[in-house]
Amino acid sequence: MALVSGESLKSELEMFDIPCQDDSVLDKMVEQCICNRIQADEMVLEWVAYSTTKNGLKLTLDTLEQFEHEVLNKRNKSKQILRKEETHNRTRDIHTLQDIIKAEEEEENLLDAYSTPAKGSQKRALTTPENPHSKRSAALLASPGLLLSPASFSPSATPSQKYSQRGGKGEVVVTFGAVQGTRWAGRKTPGAGVQLELLEGLEDSLRCSYKYMFQRLRDVRNVLTEKIEELGDGLRSHFNIEEFSPVSLPAQDSITVLGQVCCDSNGKLNAHSVLLEAGPEQGGQQVPVDLSELKEYSLFPGQVVVMEGMNTTGRKLMASKLYEGVPLPFYTSEVKTEMDEEPMNVLVACGPYTPSNSLTFDPLLDLINVIVRDRPDVCLLLGPFVDSKHEQIEKAQVTETFEAIFSRCLESIVDGTKSVGCRLVFVPSQRDIHHHFIYPQPPFTLPNLSKDQVQRVTLVPDPCTLLIDGVTFGLTSTDILFHMGAEEISCGTGSDRFSRILKHMLTQRSYYPLYPPVEEVNMDYEKFQSFGQMPLTPDILIIPSELRYFVKDVVGCVCVNPGRLTKGQVGGTYGRLLIQRSAASDDGRRGSPCLAAQVVKI
Repeated sequence: MALVSGESLKSELEMFDIPCQDDSVLDKMVEQCICNRIQADEMVLEWVAYSTTKNGLKLTLDTLEQFEHEVLNKRNKSKQILRKEETHNRTRDIHTLQDIIKAEEEEENLLDAYSTPAKGSQKRALTTPENPHSKRSAALLASPGLLLSPASFSPSATPSQKYSQRGGKGEVVVTFGAVQGTRWAGRKTPGAGVQLELLEGLEDSLRCSYKYMFQRLRDVRNVLTEKIEELGDGLRSHFNIEEFSPVSLPAQDSITVLGQVCCDSNGKLNAHSVLLEAGPEQGGQQVPVDLSELKEYSLFPGQVVVMEGMNTTGRKLMASKLYEGVPLPFYTSEVKTEMDEEPMNVLVACGPYTPSNSLTFDPLLDLINVIVRDRPDVCLLLGPFVDSKHEQIEKAQVTETFEAIFSRCLESIVDGTKSVGCRLVFVPSQRDIHHHFIYPQPPFTLPNLSKDQVQRVTLVPDPCTLLIDGVTFGLTSTDILFHMGAEEISCGTGSDRFSRILKHMLTQRSYYPLYPPVEEVNMDYEKFQSFGQMPLTPDILIIPSELRYFVKDVVGCVCVNPGRLTKGQVGGTYGRLLIQRSAASDDGRRGSPCLAAQVVKI
């Protein structure tokens, strides 16, 4: 195809006596010729035909854009359909098939490179050098605090139509506690005087990245063995069990055994494939378990349990009783609570912060507006911030480094909430493409923060336990609910699956009790032993998931799944909590510090 130039187009236009002195119009026509693979004479003929039907339309940038929408896009679609029909009717061998695939890939890449509108382009506003952003984006970009410039991330930074047209903005979808008449705002000076620290202490917390990809099976075995022994000691003292018997020793009497639940194959666990694997102290062997006599049970691979039953042959345990784990105690503060202390407002949001079809951070900008409006004391923001599952990142259509996008995103949040003065907590995610995807995950590093910003920003690992004004928060951005939900089996429990899984996490005292983990979680077991366990039962457990949002009280711990800020191309949800440290009642009962909680649509 001969190269189309401005001069060739101008001479073709003069043939039809169409004046054109504007170079930008000619440049636009050249771009349209290249993108749509048509010659100068063909382009001019198409324009003449189009302008004639529109009563002699003048040649301007606006009319060219209309022409592209109404003529060129339809022309491309009909060409593609014809090409598909031709190739479909042709006899093919392996070589022609490979040629077809290669040609289609090259065509897609070329179209993407020139940002030619793809599917649904008629509905979507075009982004051109003359018309770069929607009015809303332009207004936000004019603000010195917000540095999110989508055009710098991607050549096709068109705002998501579905996100901007979403319904139910600000609608409350879940409520918990006494929400009537609640004022969802922070204290008079948000963030001022809020005590926020990692509960593990400076020496024990995961403060920086570490070396991984070198762990021996023996070390993994040792970690799992210690977990069995530690939880076994807790169960033994709680249920007054004298001693545990070896799992594979034949006995005519009822025995009590301790072990870890596992599956007899690489498939999914079911009622007929349950094995109990004992620790070295009980022989370290595996025995199949018959669950038919148990009226109710809930089991998953990796769960440490105590079972009572008969094992007459040493080859199968007929379980008659299952002992559930015991959660750790809650945090007790030695500082006395002031009765007139204002409640603390905490906002929780989980990424992704962009719609799946666009790298415009509109949902994040909306969240910043919510923070400015409600003025919370603390904002817990969980990744992914630069999502590895985003369409444009998967197809390598970004024009800037992932680190640059991330730092700009975080700077925007920090600068955009400067007027509020709230404390910001950033939790990484396995899906953050610029960060180490290892579990437990080290915190982000932000070297460019000023002194004022450092005082407001806290960078924490995934998972972690935070102490905020005497109230403990357990945080994890890994979707353990989804992972365990696919593996757990139950019978006759009567409770919903979410509550069962959350109870398992609290009784197993771990942020990720599943073993083996799912393929996408790269577990470092030595670090997991130090940083993946719960040091106590948190007052509030923040556990975002792809599954439906909820707020539940499970054995005294308020568990919150705020949902994700975007779900595909549409808006998602965020959570807000009203927290007040409560003194123990006269009868010694602990009162929940969570006065009220809501999940709200963005």
